[in-house]
Amino acid sequence: MIKAARKSRPEPQSNERSYSSAEVADVAAVSLRQLQWWDERKVVSPRHEGHRRVYGAAEVIEITVIAELRRKGFSLQKVRRVLRFLQKEMGKRLAEVMRAESELHLVTDGKSIYLEDRQERIIDILKNAHQAMFLVCVSDQAKRLAESERKPARMEPGLSHPTVRRVRAS
Repeated sequence: MIKAARKSRPEPQSNERSYSSAEVADVAAVSLRQLQWWDERKVVSPRHEGHRRVYGAAEVIEITVIAELRRKGFSLQKVRRVLRFLQKEMGKRLAEVMRAESELHLVTDGKSIYLEDRQERIIDILKNAHQAMFLVCVSDQAKRLAESERKPARMEPGLSHPTVRRVRAS
């Protein structure tokens, strides 16, 4: 039996930074195994360089949003629904999130999905909701990624190269 080659994402433009699985796991506060599982299930599919997974900034932000929704109790089915929306709508707005100081929020109950940058609209959505709505600040996820880039890796005693220590979130 011959296995079909896995489709990989296009190469990033030369000015786009890429992230390793360890960096993504650290930023999103998820395990490496969770990233692998999401890749295997095609929730988020990074580029593959040999056996390494390589993520672009847009994928990292998407993963941090997924992680937030999962921590809020969203099922994978609801997360996929949100992802489909993000893939359609976020592509147009992601550059704005990364560069601008505006606050962009994802408001969802798993069925209805809103991407809002105006606080008064967010309040209206929450007031008029017929069931619990969840809020994820996409801008905060982008800031979290930018902050992780500024933090230098710590040197472990006795090692000649930097390593990153992982702290599990409770």
